[in-house]
Order: sequence, then C-alpha cells, then structure tokens
Amino acid sequence: MYCFDSRIRYSEIDSQGTVTLASILDYFQDCSTFHSEELGVGIGYLKEQELAWVLSSWQIEVSRYPKLGEKVSVKTWPYGFQGFYGYRNFTMESENGELLAYANSIWVLLDLKKARPAKLPLALQEAYQLSPQLPMECDSRKIRLPEGMIKKESFPVHKYHIDTNQHVNNGKYVSMAREYLPLGFHIRKMRAEYRKAAVYGDIICPFVAEGQGKVVVNLADEAGTPYAIVELEDKK
Repeated sequence: MYCFDSRIRYSEIDSQGTVTLASILDYFQDCSTFHSEELGVGIGYLKEQELAWVLSSWQIEVSRYPKLGEKVSVKTWPYGFQGFYGYRNFTMESENGELLAYANSIWVLLDLKKARPAKLPLALQEAYQLSPQLPMECDSRKIRLPEGMIKKESFPVHKYHIDTNQHVNNGKYVSMAREYLPLGFHIRKMRAEYRKAAVYGDIICPFVAEGQGKVVVNLADEAGTPYAIVELEDKK
C-alpha cells in the first residue's frame, strides 16, 4: 500500500468551495504514479521497457466532497494481476479517518512497440505487494450506451489534453463529460470505460443521454466509435 497526505487547494475546488471530481481523480492517479516511482517501476522504467500502463476502466464513488483547506490522506494498492490486466483500489480519507471517496480501477499493460497488450513481466509483478481488494460493489467495466443519444458540437483534442503516453489523459475525458451535466447535478458516482486512445488533432464527437439520475456521455470519433464512455450518477 502507498499513501500520501495533502490539503485541498484553491485550484482544486469548484464554485461551491469543494474539491471537484476531476481533482479527486487526479489525486488517485498521482497516488498510483508516486507508488510506481517509489518502487522503481515508474514512467522512466516503463519507457525503457517500451511499456505503459493505460486505464481500461474507473469506478469512483464519493461519500463527501472535502472543502478548501481540508487535510486528506490518499491511499492506493494493487490487489491482483491477470494476463495483461492490473487491478488497483484507491481511497481518500479525512484527517479524522472519514472515508471521503474510493475507487476501483482496471489497467492494461501496453506494448508500445507493437501497440497491443503485453503479458505482465515477472519483474514487474514482483515489484508490487498485493493487498486485499477493497470491499465495494464493483460494476462491470463495460458501460452500455443508451438508445437515442443526442449528438453535441464536436471539438478537437488540444495539447493540454495529452499526457506522457502521447494520448488524451483518462482524467481529461471525465472533465469533458462533466460539461454536459445539468445545473444542480451532484455526482456521487462515476464510471468510465476507455475503448481507444485519442491523440492530438483528433476530433471528439460527444453523444449524450440523460435519465433516471444518470448522464451517459459517449466521447466518440467522427465515425461514432467511442474513445471513452463516461457515466455520471447524481446523489440520491
């Protein structure tokens, strides 16, 4: 398990003074990156091996959004490997141990040279110590697209969307999807399924469906094939 402590910054909050979902996702992503770097199998190591971890799916649930200045503790741990898949949990807790947010994630190890999934090398498996899976209800990593989705205005992938893998960072898709939420929508749960990588210059064509307290956004290419599908669920 890896843990780091932080404090909610002004740059991480919304107009109501609480941390955004995108910032929680960034905290989780940073935590897993710190973990790998500390173990010596981070971005530099993977680049030398012509490998990269890419997200297949997220499921993030929020119990309470911490406010500006609150101290938080962010934790992550892998709980399993299978073939080219890696499974990892995350939590964010308050200074007093209150569980603020938690997540399940599924990752795919990618062979950058062959542009296809790669079986996990033994050395990479041995670098991590597995811990028990977080006792949460995990949905399928696949998100069903509703019928009758409404097409919104297309937009290009910009340079600020791109990460070290040279494609759109997983968190940016979630930020894109949040633009289609109605006013007063308070996210308690987010699921994201990543189908293929968008790169700089690609055109994103959003399709949106809303109903039963959920908004589903298909961030697709010009042919309608999804790059990523994001499902956002309102607080009950």
